[in-house]
Amino acid sequence: MMKKTMVLGASENPGRYSNMAVRKLLAHQHAVVAIGRRPGTIGTVEIIKGQPDQADIDTVTLYLNPANQREYYDYILSLSPKRIIFNPGTENDELYKLAKQKGIQTMEACTLVMLSTGQY
Repeated sequence: MMKKTMVLGASENPGRYSNMAVRKLLAHQHAVVAIGRRPGTIGTVEIIKGQPDQADIDTVTLYLNPANQREYYDYILSLSPKRIIFNPGTENDELYKLAKQKGIQTMEACTLVMLSTGQY
């Protein structure tokens, strides 16, 4: 089953892990929504600014440090994803607690490793 995934903190820079994650998610046939500070594209995926309406988001994978996540708390929670993946450097106790209150699974993991090992 393919999981529609939102990459929060997406970047056009191919050296950034968020960019690699979008490409790897696409390679594994997952639908991807990329949200970033600047518009652009990663492969065939448009990077969207802001907080666009989205439906059926299974997973939000974070590539924003905790301070930059704050403005997205309500947005992330409103999406009602099944899980939030906190990639290395994005760990955030405040958002963990808010997510758990809403019944959203939280994971400290690396999306790239999960995809590479079949654990996604």
